[in-house]
Amino acid sequence: MRRFNLGYFIKEGFSSIFSHGLMSFAAVCMIVACLIIMGSFSLLAVNVDGMLSQLEEENEFLAYIDESLTDDQVRTLMEKVKQIDNVDPGSVTFITREQAKQDYLKGHEADGLYVNMPDEVLRDRFSIHVIDLEKFTETVEAVCALPGVANHRAENKVAEGFVAVRNAVTALAWVLIGILAAVSLFIISNTTRLAAFSRREEIAIMKMCGATDGFVRWPFIVEGLLLGLMGAVVAFFLQWGVYAAVGRALTDSGATALFTLMEFALIWRRVLTVFLLSGGAIGALGSGFAIRKFLQV
Repeated sequence: MRRFNLGYFIKEGFSSIFSHGLMSFAAVCMIVACLIIMGSFSLLAVNVDGMLSQLEEENEFLAYIDESLTDDQVRTLMEKVKQIDNVDPGSVTFITREQAKQDYLKGHEADGLYVNMPDEVLRDRFSIHVIDLEKFTETVEAVCALPGVANHRAENKVAEGFVAVRNAVTALAWVLIGILAAVSLFIISNTTRLAAFSRREEIAIMKMCGATDGFVRWPFIVEGLLLGLMGAVVAFFLQWGVYAAVGRALTDSGATALFTLMEFALIWRRVLTVFLLSGGAIGALGSGFAIRKFLQV
């Protein structure tokens, strides 16, 4: 008896799927449901992380310069700021008090009170961008510790809030992925166990005739793999539709100013790959676990 016959394994796997059509359909539906839920939370985590990455690029704080410093000392201080860990050197910008006044007046054109505000009210400052938002607070503290930095303005709480949201969403996504993967394995295992139970006498005869465990096991693994792949394909297209619907809802409600989804066209290959790998792995592993009991003849 040949130990490995791929054609036989695939034929038996397909045959078993259709001979237990109702349970196979239920297994595919469960895989689809689990993958869509896992995919939705994963895509949410990816979008939140992408949004925070954009905020990291735009996020800045201001370091006010001591008025007693000379121009040379300011240039030296600027170089020291650029050397601080987590500071983007190319983003450090020197802003004079005159420029600061003009920037401030752009938001108060209708109020004549601010037009005559003397330049001395404001200070020269550095505009500084951070690289990693999670190190925002310690970066601000490192800059403020430099001699010549008189004060600062930074939205530490906002940065910490965004980081907390990202970590919470990511952790929740991973927890749900683990739970739903376990549920999917359980469903697939029970589906395969029913198929194996109906063929237990055939399996026993094959074992007594010298069939190896692998020869008996592979058709069931192929069955689970095919169920997983079918569920993954269906889940992918449903996920695409759900993602597009959510994107349209955000656009119609005007919420894109707060939260913008990545274009699915940019990530569909990764989503499909993850769905196929997850679905196939869940199906194959579930079947492999289920058949072990019936090999003990």
